[in-house]
Amino acid sequence: MSKLRLAEGLVGVSEVSIPIGNSKESKESPGSTWPKDLIALEPGETAWDMVLKKIKELSDSDCRDAFMVADLGVLASRHQVFCQALPRVLPFYAVKCNSSPWVLRVLAALGTSFDCASQGELEQVLDLGVAPSRILYANPCKPVSHIRFAALHGVKLLVFDSEEELIKVAQHHPGARLVLRLWTQDSDSIFPLSSKFGARLEVCERLLKSARDLGLAVVGTSFHVGSRCQTPHNFMKAIADCRRVFEMGSRIGHDMSLLDIGGGFPGEEGSDPEFEEVAGVVNAALAQNFPEGSGIEIIAEPGRFYATSVCMTAVNIIAKKAVLEPGGHRKLLYYLNDGHYGTFRVFPREPEPRMPIVVKELCPKPPLFPCTLFGPTCDAFDKLFLKEVQLPELDVGDWLVFPFMGAYTSVMSSTFNGFSPTSICHAVGPELRCLGEEEREWAVSSSHQDLNLLRGVGG
Repeated sequence: MSKLRLAEGLVGVSEVSIPIGNSKESKESPGSTWPKDLIALEPGETAWDMVLKKIKELSDSDCRDAFMVADLGVLASRHQVFCQALPRVLPFYAVKCNSSPWVLRVLAALGTSFDCASQGELEQVLDLGVAPSRILYANPCKPVSHIRFAALHGVKLLVFDSEEELIKVAQHHPGARLVLRLWTQDSDSIFPLSSKFGARLEVCERLLKSARDLGLAVVGTSFHVGSRCQTPHNFMKAIADCRRVFEMGSRIGHDMSLLDIGGGFPGEEGSDPEFEEVAGVVNAALAQNFPEGSGIEIIAEPGRFYATSVCMTAVNIIAKKAVLEPGGHRKLLYYLNDGHYGTFRVFPREPEPRMPIVVKELCPKPPLFPCTLFGPTCDAFDKLFLKEVQLPELDVGDWLVFPFMGAYTSVMSSTFNGFSPTSICHAVGPELRCLGEEEREWAVSSSHQDLNLLRGVGG
């Protein structure tokens, strides 16, 4: 088996480090949420090395289950990139993107705050010792019981976009600090959201007055340009709209002090548009509409940006068919042990399929065939992608590795047809055993308890 070269910078060890203790596997106390699958990398070893080692081990047995490897060091490097590119913006990580306990612990220690969408996500973050002030309850349409939970546990930042939501909040969480979510043009995003959420500009004044009349405080605005935004200029228009709503709110009597620019930031290196381009547009829009010194706190809800490059998924070919199409063209059907009902559920919605890395010795230029990649269930729709991919002819038992699998994968997995979710190994290198001085001061001031949790002290 040859070690195939990944794109440079895909997986590596960050210069920012995280305290994780020194055991190969975390020792879990009763009731603890610490995962048992933390693996310490040896000096010079990478997560890709772990993938190849695991493939070799499984290939020598009859059990060749799919698996994922998460490189926690990537989280630290992504956090550093985000803060350097958007220095005025505080990240509130979108928990729904990847809710692994280790991912959340590392991000909490780095000083990020959290965007939660349900009581379950609120509980998960609060159980880590994160202060309620570092949580945004960002779902504009919430069950009453979840609103009451937020009130009981001191989570005050709540998003709304309708009068009906205001009435619920007034009854069950009158002390909330509300953020009005605006409708935003996002039709060209890969995953648009504005058909479901957001108030148009023409109704914002009425909503702000209704909040005032109900005795509720609106403290700011939010928007979301859609996940996988393809048009960075949409940030410019949305931020300008927010400024108009700030002016409305101030006239009505609200103390407007918080701007939430949402998510939509690309997660993969080399994406189109690139993160740096998006950050440039955002910084220009902020300088024009909310200049430094204006007293406005600016936050964002990055999810994909942090999580996408953290994970790789390795899948095994469990069955194969060769089909002759009209004209004598050969097509291959590969059946894999992970698919649409596992970690690939979101990918049929993407415009182009992702190309896997073939872990096999091949001739320099092997012939390629149109291939359909099926998952393991009995549903014919269980495909990894809607389109065919071009791959060499492979055999039952061969492995494919998909990089950039950290966002909206394990969180969307099911047990349909009795197939278990793909297991995840969390990897961390020796360089990540302690925080650098600058990061330590920031993280300690943000949440000293989070650092103790990561070190295994208390909790």
